[in-house]
Amino acid sequence: MAMNRSCIAGLAFAVASGLAGCNKAASDGAASPAIGAASGAGAEAARPASGAASGAGGPPVSVSTVRAQQRDVDVTLDVTGTVTALNSVDVRPQVSSIISKVHIREGQFVKAGQLLFTLDSRNEEGAVAKARSQLVKDQLALADSLRQLERSRDLLAQKFISQGAVDTNQTLVDTQQAVVVGDTSAIKTAEIALSYTRITAPSSGRAGAIGVYAGSTVQPGVTSLVTITQLDPIAVAFNLPQRNLADALRTLRSGGGKVTAVLPEGRGTATGKLQFVDNAVDANSGTVKVKAAFDNASEALWPGAFVGVQLAVQTLKDAVVVPQAAVIQGPRGAIVYTVGPENKAVLKRVDVLYANGPDAVASGVAAGERVVLDGRQNVRPGATLMERAPGGGRPGRPGSGASGASGVSGARAASGAGPAP
Repeated sequence: MAMNRSCIAGLAFAVASGLAGCNKAASDGAASPAIGAASGAGAEAARPASGAASGAGGPPVSVSTVRAQQRDVDVTLDVTGTVTALNSVDVRPQVSSIISKVHIREGQFVKAGQLLFTLDSRNEEGAVAKARSQLVKDQLALADSLRQLERSRDLLAQKFISQGAVDTNQTLVDTQQAVVVGDTSAIKTAEIALSYTRITAPSSGRAGAIGVYAGSTVQPGVTSLVTITQLDPIAVAFNLPQRNLADALRTLRSGGGKVTAVLPEGRGTATGKLQFVDNAVDANSGTVKVKAAFDNASEALWPGAFVGVQLAVQTLKDAVVVPQAAVIQGPRGAIVYTVGPENKAVLKRVDVLYANGPDAVASGVAAGERVVLDGRQNVRPGATLMERAPGGGRPGRPGSGASGASGVSGARAASGAGPAP
């Protein structure tokens, strides 16, 4: 009886183990298809995304384009210069005297020869009057000597006097003539001293600060009365590296070329010509001093101010110009994207011949082609392009002028985003 109970217990244990194994196998079999299905769905979902990123199979890319232009471009050297006056004179007195009157005011524009200051001239006027009176006196003495010489010659003809007496009178006449010449020179000297009491402008320009007033005592070579600075025309001085010396000399020989002064704070530009290239290179800095002249009727350029200088050393004729921002620098060189047939992106390799500011002169692009500007980082060769409408509106096809609603719906459908909300 005990033996039967053991057999029954073993049979029950075996049946339970078998049922557990069947349940485990069933659960494993159910889980595996689910995992496989999930993996397959993920792979299928990944394929369209990778296809869209690859270019032609993806959604349209929203971009803005500009047309490549063909025009003459000046090749310029950009440096910083200082505005300097072509003519600046520090007016000083030439005699010791006292200021009688100041005829100008500070900051006034004066013309060459205009009266600036009057000094006390009483001593000089007296010296001129004295020299003139001495001249009259000596001229009378000369006239008397001439009369004496004439009488002596008549007496010699009548043999009343000797030839020696005539020669003596001739000597007196010659001496008196020399005295008259000396008096004339003395008058001129006195008049020059008198002219120093009237100080006039040596050149046209703008008067600076005036440091004297009526009654001020002035000394020659010590007292500065005023500075006259010429403002029109005016010059800009700057330094060029010695490697550009040949370009500067070539520009100077051709008539000065074109020099542009860029005013700070966006206040505009001024155009002038190269006027001077120094005769030596500075050994300390390796640069050569250069100066350009500018018309300055508007007084936009002011002495001592710093300005940007652009010296045109060459002109590229009929160059193709694209925005510098449209050029993409890659490991294999520079490229741009253009809009090809059916609004497809076309990759073009270019050589940037010259770049300045926002523009770049490039070879490899034809004038009139539409070059991708904004959104170029998302473009791949063969991708469909959709141009943004002017003013930030909804995008449209390049060159179509449409609002681009169909393009936006097509992008959603390709990406699987579903209809627009």
